[in-house]
Amino acid sequence: MTAPETGRGIGTGDSFRILHVSTGNVCRSPITERLTRHALVGRLGNPLVRGLIVESAGTWGHEGAPMEANAETVLADFGADASGFVGRELLDDHVIRADLVLTATRDHRAQVISMGHSAGLRTFTLKEFTRLVQAIDPATLPDPLDGGVVERARALVRAAAALRGWLLAPNAEADEVYDPYGAPLPFFRSVGEEISEALDPVVTALTGVPACR
Repeated sequence: MTAPETGRGIGTGDSFRILHVSTGNVCRSPITERLTRHALVGRLGNPLVRGLIVESAGTWGHEGAPMEANAETVLADFGADASGFVGRELLDDHVIRADLVLTATRDHRAQVISMGHSAGLRTFTLKEFTRLVQAIDPATLPDPLDGGVVERARALVRAAAALRGWLLAPNAEADEVYDPYGAPLPFFRSVGEEISEALDPVVTALTGVPACR
C-alpha cells in the first residue's frame, strides 16, 4: 500500500533522515538514535554511504546536555557507541528536514504533528511504526539493490501511513515507551530492551537485511 507523496518527508533527494524524539533528549531518544545507528551499521556497513542519517531531539530538550549515564551503560550493553552525544531541543528545522519521525510516546507524536510542516504522514510512535511495518509485505517495497535504501525507506513510510487507520493499537499503552529518567539502571535496561526489540523489524524493513541471529 502507498500513501500520497505529501510533505517534505516523502519527497525527493539522495538521503533519508530519521529523527527520534522524546522529552529531554537525554534518555530514550539518545538510546533509540544510537541503537538505530548500531543496527544499521550491522546491516549495511556504513549507513551514511547508503544515504541514511539518524538523529534525535527532545520536545523539552536539554540543549547541549550529555546523555544520562545509565543510558550510556545501556548502549554499552548492546555494543553501541554513545560517544559525542549532545542533547538538542526539537526545532522546526529538525521536523522540516526529517523523512521519518519516530517518537517515544503518543504525546510526543502529537507535539511533532502540531508543529506543522506536513509532518502527519511521516510521524509515528516507534512502537506504532513497528506494528505497521510488520504488516507490510517486503516484496511490495523497492529492492535496495536496485532502487537503493533511500527509495525503499520512502516507500515504507508511505505504506505505513496508508495502513495507520486500519491497523490500530490493541490498547492505549501499546505504543508508549515510558521515561526512565531518574530510574535505577535495571529499569533503563528494560527500556533499552524494549527499544531494541521495536527497532529490529523497523531496521529490517528499511534495509531489506535481517539481523544476524
